[in-house]
This record gives sequence, C-alpha cells and structure tokens, in this order.
Amino acid sequence: MSATEPPRLSPAPSSATTAAGPTVYRQELHRGVGSFSSFAAGFSFVSILTTVFQLFGLGFGFGGAAFFWTWPIVFAGQLLVALNFAQLAASWPISGAIFQWASRLAGTTFGWFTGWVMIIAQTLTVAVAAIAVQAVLPSIWDGFQLVGGPGADPSLTSTTGAQNAVVLGVILLAITTIVNILGVRIMALCTSVGVLIEIVGVVVLVAALFLLPARSPAVVFTTEGAAPTHDPYIWAFLASSLMAAYVLVGFDSAGELAEETHAPRKTISKTIVRAVIVSGLGGGLLIIATLVAAPSLSDGNLATGGIAWVVTERLGPVFGRLLLVTVAIAVFACTLAIQTSGSRMVYSMARERALPFWRTLSRVSPRTGTPIATSVVVGVGAALALAVNFGQSAIFTALSSLCIAMLYLAYLGVTVPLLVRRISLRGRGFPPGVDEDGKPLFTLGRWGIPLNALAVLYQIAMVVNLAWPRPEIYDLTGETWWLQWSALLFIGATLLVGYVVHRRNQARDGAIQLGHLPVTAAIPLVHQALPEAHAEPSYSGPA
Repeated sequence: MSATEPPRLSPAPSSATTAAGPTVYRQELHRGVGSFSSFAAGFSFVSILTTVFQLFGLGFGFGGAAFFWTWPIVFAGQLLVALNFAQLAASWPISGAIFQWASRLAGTTFGWFTGWVMIIAQTLTVAVAAIAVQAVLPSIWDGFQLVGGPGADPSLTSTTGAQNAVVLGVILLAITTIVNILGVRIMALCTSVGVLIEIVGVVVLVAALFLLPARSPAVVFTTEGAAPTHDPYIWAFLASSLMAAYVLVGFDSAGELAEETHAPRKTISKTIVRAVIVSGLGGGLLIIATLVAAPSLSDGNLATGGIAWVVTERLGPVFGRLLLVTVAIAVFACTLAIQTSGSRMVYSMARERALPFWRTLSRVSPRTGTPIATSVVVGVGAALALAVNFGQSAIFTALSSLCIAMLYLAYLGVTVPLLVRRISLRGRGFPPGVDEDGKPLFTLGRWGIPLNALAVLYQIAMVVNLAWPRPEIYDLTGETWWLQWSALLFIGATLLVGYVVHRRNQARDGAIQLGHLPVTAAIPLVHQALPEAHAEPSYSGPA
C-alpha cells in the first residue's frame, strides 16, 4: 500500500483480530465521488432551494421581515461547527463520521449514543425533506394535489395539504431509495446535476426578484408581517430562527461519504466549509430578494404561500413554474443526499457490530458497491415517520423542529468532546499530518479552542431554542399536551430505546472495538483494534 493511499476499510467487524496481527479492513465501498460530487453531497443536504422554500413562510409568519437576521446568526454559528468538522474530516476520513469522531474522542459508549441520535435525526430529516414536494408540485400543477382534488387547500398546515404531502413524500422516498441502491456513481451524478441546476436556479431567481422590487431592502429592519402578539418580539424572533436552523445543517454529509471519495483527506475538509459558505450567501440573498419583491407583506399570503406565491405572482405563471421545476429537482437531490448520508451512518455502526441485524446492515453489494439494506432501512423509516403523522396538520413544523434539534444534539456529541480534548492537550502539540498530495492537513491551529468553544455555546443555545415546547410549532390545536412536549418526550424515548439496544448488543456481540485511523496519509495505514471497549487509540487527532 502506498503512503498516499486512503485508509483501507472493510465491512468485517473491527473487533476481529488474528494471531498474525491487527485486522486490515478491505475497501468495499466504491470510490466514485470526486471533488464536486463531494461538495454536491453537502450542498444538496443543505439545499437552500428546498429548505428556504419549505420554511420561509413559517419564519416570516413568526418574525416578519426582521426574521432575516436569524439567518446570519445561524450561518455564523454553523460555520464555526463546520470548521471543526473540517479538521476532523481531514484527520479521520471514514463513513459514519459523527459516530466515528465522537467514539474516537470520548469513547465508544458515548460515540454509540451520538451515532444513534444521528441515525434517528437523519431518518426524520429525510422525511421532512421528502414532504417539501408539497410546497412546490401543487404550485406547478394543481393535479399534484391528489388528496381532495385540485381545488383543495395545498398548504402544509391544512389537513388536505398535510395528507397530500405524505402521499407525495412516500412516492419520492421510493424513487430515492432505488437510486441509492443502484450505486454511488449514479447517486453522485444525480446530486451533482441537481446541485448545478439548483445553483443556476438560485442565481436566476434572486436576480429576477431583485429586478422587480416592491420595496427597499431596508425592510429587513422592520417587523412588518409578523404575527400579532402581546409578548416581547424576542420570542417571535427566536421561533422564526427555526427556518435558518433547519436549512443550515447536513454539511457533514460529505464526511459520511469519505470512503467513497477520491483523496478524502484533501477533499472533504474543503467541501464541508465550501457547502456552508455557498449555502449561507445564496440563502441570505434569496430571503432578501423575496422580501423585496413580495407583492404584500401584510395580507397573509407570504406567510401561507411562502416563496412559491411570490414567484408565481411576480414572475408570471410560465416563468414562475419553470423556476419551481428547478426547486422540485432540488428537493429530489436534497432527499437523495440526506438518505445517502443516513444509510452510511447505519452502515458504519453496523460494521462495528453496534446495531441489531449488523450482519445484514453491514453487507455491501459487490456489484453496486453500496450497502443496499441500509438504504432501504432509512427510506422505510422515513416513510413510516410520515405515515404515522398522516392528517396531522402540525406534521411539518413539528418534524422539522424535532429533527433539527436532534441533529444539533448529535453535532454536540462531537464538538463537546473535541473541545475537552483540545483543552487537555493544550501546549503539548500534535503530530503533523499530510493529505494525499503530501500537503499539511486542514487545521484551526491556535484558533482551535476559541472557535470550538463558541461553536459549543451556539449549539447549546440552539438546542434549547429548537426543543422549547412552543404550541405554535408542536401543537397547532393548542389542546394536546403531549404534542406540545413531543420534542423532549421523543428525545427521551430515543435515548431510552437506545440504552436497551446498546445493552443488548453488548451482551450478545461484545464491546465495540474501533480500528485505528492514522491522522496522516504519510504513515502505514493499518487499522488496529482497541484492547477494551472504553479504551481509545493514543490520540493523534487534530489540534
């Protein structure tokens, strides 16, 4: 094996060792993801056309025009997280990144629960991304309103709209599952094409809306359009931040495809940061352009119809529908990217005997080079999440807030132990690492501790904000207490079920033993199993 060859990984459990020495993992996943496809994986998960279209009305309905300022706040916070993830991705390029990073920083038990929360969060996020088609397809052609017919209310907060969203979402999940099964190259091609179309669509849409102004961009300094309330505006502002928080996540998905990416140490750290920056700039411009061009901010249409209403009203039925087609393509690419990321997380944990049915879930098809079973599990799980909420008018807001709160929790499972490790090794230095080209790995250097600390503080504040039991998010009827508290109840249930699953797996299959991943591409790439479940390899991670 050459000094610059990426780590060799196999689906065989890493706890298996032989008398001859440590187990060497075979490369089973096919490397078919290049630099742009890696960027596309992260950008598609974020997918500003999908997510801003989905939640613009919600954010505006709470905070009015001034809700725009939640965007730069969340963008800055998530960029801090992305910078820390970029350093970890360069040092430890491996599928199941969140699980693997947390396990190598804080031990396998802590890492297991982080990975478990991430799996549930990704599955719910796939479901939420899939129902985004309801915000687009009926606006393109009312024939897509299958429930209640073309004359029915298509808004996601209506009964007919919520039911139709489930139907369209399940259909989309069936398509993305098939694409995932066909192979990583087809998946990468679909997401890359989808991202190109999405970027062009964002540029054209922003330019078109700015050319049709109804008011000045200074409107973002007003609360025009905000829902009337007797409470201080800060509470509406915090609730409106759900939109930005939901959009700017998933950039870590480039890391989930590390074993399928060419030159991952060199590529992934760049694509993670690039996905956040491009999404942040594009999404901010799209929000301002919509506020500037909207025919009205006070008649209720912008809060209920969102950007789709502005597009059709200002750009006309033909041009407007053409742009909405690009949004529909973005929704497909977004759902596909999230499902792919979730399936690799399941695969990575199954490979370590960390999940039930690990033999099936860790199996990679020799023909397609993909873990077929995990793609099916994530797709079916997302469809079930939609099915059990059929007819629930709060399905969109509740699932959106819940899945993002859980994603933030999983991210905290990485950034908190990373901060602890940085502080504990402060002043002692770290072994240098190089990428596949022999260049130094991406590092935050002396800025590591302050940027890591700021990222953790931001994440904790956002988790509290997202999980706060607001009836206008979790219980639109205002009469069901368990719906209002569903975020905390669901997170608690997830951890409880996870405890049972983890204990059962440990009793039956033994402790999780991770292979050793070198921090540099310039040393022998042999993965060594850990001697005990709670032990970790001698730290050679990022500064």
